This record gives sequence, C-alpha cells and structure tokens, in this order.
Amino acid sequence: MTKPLDGKLALVTGASKGIGAATAIALAEAGAHVVLTGRDVRALEQVEDQIHAVGGASTIAPVDLAESDGIARLSSAISSRWEKLDILVISAAYLPALTPVTQIDGKQLSQAVTVNVLATQALLANFDPLLKRADAARVIGLTSSVGETPRAYWSAYGSTKAAFDNLLESYAQEVEKISGVRVAIIDPGATRTTMRAKAYPGEDPQTVKPPQAVGSRLVELLVNDFETRHRERIES
Repeated sequence: MTKPLDGKLALVTGASKGIGAATAIALAEAGAHVVLTGRDVRALEQVEDQIHAVGGASTIAPVDLAESDGIARLSSAISSRWEKLDILVISAAYLPALTPVTQIDGKQLSQAVTVNVLATQALLANFDPLLKRADAARVIGLTSSVGETPRAYWSAYGSTKAAFDNLLESYAQEVEKISGVRVAIIDPGATRTTMRAKAYPGEDPQTVKPPQAVGSRLVELLVNDFETRHRERIES
C-alpha cells in the first residue's frame, strides 16, 4: 500500500531523542526515507531500530551542529547520494541555564547562539540548493513561545529562538516567489522531553503530552500541506 510520503527524503536534526526522534519515526512510518542527525550515535541507532520496526527506512548521519564544518560535511554527504531534499525538520536546540539576564553564563549563551542560530543559518544555506531541486520542499522549524514573548529568566534561550524565528521567516519570504520551498514555524508547546525536564524539574512528566503527539502533527501538516510562513502552537 502506498504511503503518503513515499519517495520523499527527509532530514531531521536532533533526531536522537525527544521530538526529533518521534518526528523521524513518524516520517518514516509515513513512507519517507529519513536522514537522522545528532551527536549520540548509539541513540541514533536506537531510533533507527524503531524505524525499521515499523517498516521504515533511514540513514544515520552523526554530526555536531556546533562544529564549524559539520553541516557543510553533512550537506556534501547527502548531496553525493541524493539529488534533492524534500523535507527539512530543524529540531535540535540547546537550552542554557535559566538565570536573570545579569547572570547569564557567557559560554552557555555562546553555545545556544551556535546551535540555535548559527547552525540554523548554516542548514538553510547548505541545503537550499537541494531543497530547491525538489518540486515542493518543506522546511519546519521547532521554536518556543519565549522567542515571541519574553519571559523572566528565559532570556538566554528566548533571544536565540527569536533569532531562529527571524531566520526562518526571512528565508520563507526570500524563496516563496522563486521556488516551491515552503516554511512553517511550529511551537510544540509543553512536551515530555529531556529539555522540558531540565527547565521544570519538579513537574510530573505525565501531565504533559508525549513527543509522539508533536511528531504526528508535523507529519499531518506535511501530508495535508500548508501555506508558507505557517505558524502554530501544538497544545495537545
């Protein structure tokens, strides 16, 4: 039986755990061949095992987004094997310690800027040619409400997510009239992830939705399609 994303190639960053892993599995279950990226090879292998268990196909491509040439090497490896990229899901992110603005750790802020902002620009720049070769490529970036609405103690993370949103929104405007590439910015809302547990250590994880709910919604968006510069918050 034909699956809705048969023949599509998807790249998911942060695919070793949480929302990235759940999205990668959901994409593969819908028929896409998924390239899994992340730093933890063993965790990526476990995600690949789950993909194979549902009859999906994937390729592991370990990469540290903070490495200066990591994304360029990833792009080169993918373009040497495939002619186009249909789906890019930018899920990887780094959460610095939650502190007042006056006490932000410079090293952690630098890491957040590198992973959340500089890597996003590098992903768009390096994969733009492959995305434009697809008939209707789709880019989905996972954001946070603190990027749009500042919140006390979240400034180090929120400021990088504001820049993240700006990059994606600008890219969407730049390509919408010259290509079939379309962009969505999705706020997953409260989700049961390691990052969430770090930010809310006293919270019962069972009170928030699992990452599979987000993965399912992203696949639904891709299958039913969306207008460019689509934005939504997933509440449940």
